[in-house]
Amino acid sequence: MVDAHRTFIIVGAGLAGAKAAETLRSEGFTGRVILIGDERDHPYERPPLSKGYLVGKESRESVFVHEPAWYAGADVELHLGQPAVHLDRGAKAVRLGDGALLHYDKLLLATGSEPRRLDVPGTGLAGVYHLRRLAHAERLRNALAGLGRDNGHLLIAGAGWIGLEVAAAARGYGAEVTVVEPEATPLHAVLGPELGQFFTELHAGHGVRFHFGARLTEIVGHDGMVLAARTDDGEEHPAHAVLAAIGAAPRTALAETSGLALVDRAHGGGIAVDASLRTSDPDVFAAGDVAAAHHPTLGTRLRVEHWANALNGGPAAARAMLGQEVSYDRVPYFFSDQYDVGLEYSGYAPPGGYDQVLVRGDVGKREFIAFWLSGGRVLAGMNVNVWDVTEDIQALIRSKAPVDPEALADPTVPLSSFTGAEGT
Repeated sequence: MVDAHRTFIIVGAGLAGAKAAETLRSEGFTGRVILIGDERDHPYERPPLSKGYLVGKESRESVFVHEPAWYAGADVELHLGQPAVHLDRGAKAVRLGDGALLHYDKLLLATGSEPRRLDVPGTGLAGVYHLRRLAHAERLRNALAGLGRDNGHLLIAGAGWIGLEVAAAARGYGAEVTVVEPEATPLHAVLGPELGQFFTELHAGHGVRFHFGARLTEIVGHDGMVLAARTDDGEEHPAHAVLAAIGAAPRTALAETSGLALVDRAHGGGIAVDASLRTSDPDVFAAGDVAAAHHPTLGTRLRVEHWANALNGGPAAARAMLGQEVSYDRVPYFFSDQYDVGLEYSGYAPPGGYDQVLVRGDVGKREFIAFWLSGGRVLAGMNVNVWDVTEDIQALIRSKAPVDPEALADPTVPLSSFTGAEGT
């Protein structure tokens, strides 16, 4: 039976929020758990939206975190399709869009992020897409299928993970694809130019055209439909649809208007939290995309927008809300699938933060591990079509121990030997 004397509210019904609610119950919390989401769908996972669901290999039902009946069975009160519009920290209350006022003892903000919008003429035309929500994925999947049938052109603004995954999906449907990217390679801000070239060649081999060193300046249309897109170097590209894949912004409005400490956008933005995911208010926590957490192992503040951070950050915040000692020190991790390439990336090595990129394996065969090093220490690793090595890579990052580059590049030397772990 629920004890109505204590109420924990979770704002944000995504993966982080759903897993936080689950953890509160599994850890024995008997008070009210209220989960608020501005989408009408039950909480779902986002990776399939640009991967399995988008390409038609996964069903709509497969993306949800829990079966709908789970929430009632766990005594989790759902407010779906209802945004939280105001946070009053003094009164410890959240106001919803319909005027309802909900009081809390502890609050978790798991409001996620939203796609950045193109600020160019023509964005109001039919055929301009974003990809963040399930409804976006449904609309985009139908569009890609149509482009494939009609030999249509998709122009993608941005060569980040979403842009590349959608490019691969679109080519799978048979659509023509052009990617416009201001940097010299894809994924430049994440991988740097060394590995960015690998993705240029991967996609070019599947017929994707890249236009580097340029930005979109206008989407041209007729009768409300997209016809072409122009870039700042004077080029015009045929397009029947445009995807804006220029990054995401943390949804910090509630935090900002309530006076919680934020991180400057130049440093990644988000809600500032400590290693226990607690904000500047001791009764308010943040997790997932919106949280900029001090990472005790990496020694810096990070805001991570990937699935694993939501999966693990929500439960960590829930335990901290319950008064448990929490030090959220997961090594950042994400994965991607593009054509016949599957990869996992662990760590944090922004351009300028490393002095060496070392490759173990065969890039030509698309079976290798890339390591980013600084001062002989591993900062990050990306395994491409090489599996069951993530734990070893993360152990290397955590150890902060200098490694012998020649040995690290040698596939016959077990990765576990660099940290003294058992096995191979």
